[in-house]
Amino acid sequence: EVQLVESGGGLVQAGGSLGLSCGISGLPFGERAIAWFRQAPGKQREAVACMNSRDANTRYPDTYYEDSVKGRFTISSDSAKNTVNLQMNSLKPEDTADYFCAVSRFTSWYPCSPQSMHYWGQGTQVTVSS
Repeated sequence: EVQLVESGGGLVQAGGSLGLSCGISGLPFGERAIAWFRQAPGKQREAVACMNSRDANTRYPDTYYEDSVKGRFTISSDSAKNTVNLQMNSLKPEDTADYFCAVSRFTSWYPCSPQSMHYWGQGTQVTVSS
């Protein structure tokens, strides 16, 4: 059974930092593209960051970031812990949303969209106060 479990959400002041983690089980870790998405109340789920698998053979970059988070967020993976992480710095109130980790059946993230992903976590809430 595939399981993705997010942790690390919470309440933070604008300008602060949070680190999200997603534990993955039931899948060969490192062999699938991984991603973080977010969904604010009343809005569609949107991509935050995507990353290729270790051995992806693709012409696209290893990572993709949505424009509004470039330079502030970093996606990474830890094969020793089977986790996918999202470090969020310089947080803004508009980053407030439920954050979801996701895994694709394929090695490349392209395109970085919900439709490219096949397994999802339950989400963790991030609230940034002004």
